[in-house]
Amino acid sequence: MFESKSEKWVKSVKYGYARVSTRHQDLEGQMRQLEEEHCDKIYFEKITGTKKDRPEFQKLIQNIQIGDTLVVTKLDRFARSTQDALNTIKLLFEKGVKINVLNLGVIENTSTGRLIFTIFSAFADFERDLIVERTQEGKEIAKQRPGYREGRPKKFSQQQINLAMSLLETHSYTQVEKMTGISKSTLTRYKRKRYYLLNKE
Repeated sequence: MFESKSEKWVKSVKYGYARVSTRHQDLEGQMRQLEEEHCDKIYFEKITGTKKDRPEFQKLIQNIQIGDTLVVTKLDRFARSTQDALNTIKLLFEKGVKINVLNLGVIENTSTGRLIFTIFSAFADFERDLIVERTQEGKEIAKQRPGYREGRPKKFSQQQINLAMSLLETHSYTQVEKMTGISKSTLTRYKRKRYYLLNKE
């Protein structure tokens, strides 16, 4: 096959994308799978999938070119919703990009490929909604329990805080921190709070 000297051969690039939306999800696991797929470049970020801003993914979309491949471990790492997935896949197909979802396979720009992608995107969207619904149900059940408080549970009990406040009367912040394990900033915050409450009375 003859190739003109004016034509420049460009090597296709395999891009990987990893995303986690909570501290409990495993970013390293996704990265390891993408490395095993021999991705040339991997973009990753820790951000809630329902948020619109995904700066690293936007950079990937801008850089990926015709003939390149986008690799993701699962469908829900790829997009925020079914509609978002369909819009993104359409954009990538128009750019001549292949998509490889590791637990599904390569999705091609064919009628069958687009149909399969739509179906699996809908299932991923449905699964995400179920998780949110179950989380809300869990919160509602927890709210019915005595002593329930919204937000992160306290690291130290009130008894531990009271003991630390007593120790501060005869010891320095550094000494109390070493004895109780309560940081200086936390001790300062509770002492200010206690001072405010006493003066308020």
